[in-house]
Amino acid sequence: MLQELIGKRSNKVKNQVERGMVKKFAEAIGDPNPIFIDEDIGKQSVYGQNIAPPTFPRVFDYGELTGLELPKKGLIHGEQNYHYSRPLLIGETVYCYTELSDYYEKKGMLFVVMKGHGETLEEETIFTSEQIIIITETVRKGMKS
Repeated sequence: MLQELIGKRSNKVKNQVERGMVKKFAEAIGDPNPIFIDEDIGKQSVYGQNIAPPTFPRVFDYGELTGLELPKKGLIHGEQNYHYSRPLLIGETVYCYTELSDYYEKKGMLFVVMKGHGETLEEETIFTSEQIIIITETVRKGMKS
């Protein structure tokens, strides 16, 4: 089931780094860094404006990977890493897509490795992410093969 999907990508989805969402996100994660929310601090920064917290892309829409049918319940978010070529700027548009990059089994659990990509309209990479989704043996028994 998963083998045929390795390397397959979703269609790109347009996302906005909206100021209000960034503020709410920073508050939700408990990071009061003024570079995220204070416009004067943003203007004085090396970026000349506010930026989003490093984990902000978690809220983006990456589209659906056709054919990938993960359970709706019982998934474990095992790990997530982000790699940036530059920070996300408030107000910019980011085009995101996802791909299945790998999967493996360990002790009856299935580990699904997903890569996320965020780009400009000109296809300049802003960030990539890697997420590991863990599907327990109990949940796997209810999945289609």
